[in-house]
Amino acid sequence: MINKLVDKIKKTNAPIVVGLDPMMSYVPKQITEKAFQDFGETLEGVAEAIWQYNKGIIDATYDLIPAVKPQIAMYEQFGIPGMTAFDKTVKYAKEKDLVVIGDVKRGDIGSTSAAYATAHLGKVQVGSKTYSLFDEDFATVNPYLGTDGIKPFVDVCKDEKKGLFILVKTSNPSSGEFQDRLIEGRPLYEWVGEQVAKWGEDHMGDDYSYIGAVVGATYPEMGKVLRKIMPKSYILVPGYGAQGGTAEGLRPYFNEDGLGAIVNSSRGIICAYQQEKYAGFGAENYADASRQAVLDMIEDIQSIF
Repeated sequence: MINKLVDKIKKTNAPIVVGLDPMMSYVPKQITEKAFQDFGETLEGVAEAIWQYNKGIIDATYDLIPAVKPQIAMYEQFGIPGMTAFDKTVKYAKEKDLVVIGDVKRGDIGSTSAAYATAHLGKVQVGSKTYSLFDEDFATVNPYLGTDGIKPFVDVCKDEKKGLFILVKTSNPSSGEFQDRLIEGRPLYEWVGEQVAKWGEDHMGDDYSYIGAVVGATYPEMGKVLRKIMPKSYILVPGYGAQGGTAEGLRPYFNEDGLGAIVNSSRGIICAYQQEKYAGFGAENYADASRQAVLDMIEDIQSIF
């Protein structure tokens, strides 16, 4: 799957992933009203509104981008109906030939980790039949339980030709409380980055490993170091735009070939119509505003090359 992701980035000239992280405050009124009319003010109504909102954004942007990244917590908060909306979103994105990165941040050990890997990337055996479940192409994983927590995911990825993005240096302000702690004179995130590179050596695509890393756009100097530590790992870069990351700050995350990183934007794209810059589109044309925000992001990122 890493080969497909790299190929689509080359074809679109857009190292961008759209974060499908819906909140009800993001969903235009006309979508919510229609969903509540059909399903009532219920969890099913909320799930329908979120699904229709996501569908509109995918329809407006799928030809411009290589991938989407639904954040599972935004769906889990609405229970089983919310998870149905997550499932429908993943399946629809794949119908549009988008690579799907499941932002699930799982991490446990042994059979628990294996079960998470099966749910999001693998297949489950039921009697004589086999079923794919949520069936994302990549999943985000927390490595802080060590190899015991990662190996079950890697095993499933090898079987299914799928991949991981492992948390190394996250974009949130307090990430340094643990990730920047010095161990034998080096910050913890460097040790984690080295381990990601090692895990990736056993699961390589043509040019890059199936085992990538998450490194926040808000820490470009750290990104520069980690790029050297993990030369064959694709880096998923959150924190661009709304969290303060800039296009110029993204330069260290890319290799000399212009590849090696994919930059996430969530609110900046899916809520574009609520921004002053795109207010002229109006809520009824929210998806067109999202499309324009993608075009602007592509132009912004391409300016650094």
